[in-house]
Amino acid sequence: MSHFIHPTALFRLSVLGPLASRSCFQHGELKTIVKEIASNRHDIPNARRTHLSEETIRRWYYAWKQGGVEGLNPKERSNKGKSALSELIKERLKALKTDNASRSINTMIDMIEQEGLVSKGTLSRASVHRFLKNISLSKRIIGNINTIERRSFVAKHPGDIWQGDVLHGPIIQTAEGLKKTYLVSLMDDASRLITHSAFCMGETALDIEGVLKSALLKRGVPDKLIIDNGPAYRSGSLQKICAHLEIRLVYCRPYEPEGKGKLERFHRTFREQFLNELDMTKIRDLGDLNARLWAWVESIYHMRIHAALKGQSPIERWRDELIQMRPLSPFFSNKIDDIFYHRCERLVRKDGTIHWDGRIFEVAHTLVGEKVTLVFNPHLKKAMSIEIKEGVSLGDVFEQDLNANLNRKRQRPHPELSSGEPQKEYGVEKAYDAYVDKLSLNEENKAEET
Repeated sequence: MSHFIHPTALFRLSVLGPLASRSCFQHGELKTIVKEIASNRHDIPNARRTHLSEETIRRWYYAWKQGGVEGLNPKERSNKGKSALSELIKERLKALKTDNASRSINTMIDMIEQEGLVSKGTLSRASVHRFLKNISLSKRIIGNINTIERRSFVAKHPGDIWQGDVLHGPIIQTAEGLKKTYLVSLMDDASRLITHSAFCMGETALDIEGVLKSALLKRGVPDKLIIDNGPAYRSGSLQKICAHLEIRLVYCRPYEPEGKGKLERFHRTFREQFLNELDMTKIRDLGDLNARLWAWVESIYHMRIHAALKGQSPIERWRDELIQMRPLSPFFSNKIDDIFYHRCERLVRKDGTIHWDGRIFEVAHTLVGEKVTLVFNPHLKKAMSIEIKEGVSLGDVFEQDLNANLNRKRQRPHPELSSGEPQKEYGVEKAYDAYVDKLSLNEENKAEET
């Protein structure tokens, strides 16, 4: 029966591969190989960092030379389970943590220093952490009946759930100067496929709508969309779009990002494998940045085996159950632009115009005094058409042309149509006639009396 080999020792041996496979080195060759290994990225167990120092690699090499793979086993502390803290400090730490389980180590150290129990800077975080861990109080939140229960979940089929979120991106040069970018992404929960992702100049509902439209055209229609609870995402336009397409729009509870954990994990991968490897000196504009993003997503991220997908890549998982996906029907395909247009209500002025975005548009003169709905493309800020009640379209709308109106023939009522109309009564004239009649009656009465 083979003896147990510690996983940490196996990892360290894999790092030492180029060194462990050699029995001898020429002068300076060992230093060169160690430097090369240190420059590589490593998937270090239980750590967020990805690089190792040259000193660490050399120490592991000499430990392996002396004791083989067992020499690479992690060493336990000689004073493990013991604490150098005084009993007074231990009791105070225990009381502070028991009183409020969410207290951080830094907060407790500050409180103890303010109480004068230790000098400033003498109580180390490591010592406090080891003590709390030994007495099972190291967790920030201790389970109780008031703790929110969290469970990992995964959608049964691709298209059941999409997650949407925003990540702060790099600063790029634009025509208006340096501007910050934001990565807006939509991920399919079951397959981890990025249905669409794009760098935008903002993180508003309008940016989400633009990415959603592209995702729908490429990947079909999801049953449920989970996004942040911020006010920018609670716009009426986004809710109407989802209502038209029969997408259930779900907002995460405030301060609970765990609902989009898979997308949060994608962001971590994105930072490490895309942003860290991006040569910003070659980025000309936003389009150039997005071109690199889409190339990385399609050729690298979608093709890489995902541990949570049982040895499949996101694109393989997606294709395996493509039949489960709800396609964008021909009816919605033909109306997709109209569904994503925005609408606003405007009052038609006396000159047959409406005002929007600092511009003036002309509509039929017969609509003067009525309220109409202006349909516009929010991305291009272009007015498209006019609607009245119940979404009835009156056709295209055109911006006012003052020069053309100079020679435009005005619409007037036709004489034949107006001749048969009943005589209109005017209040002032009616009062005047009554006044004159009264004066005439008074004069007649005076004449009869004489």
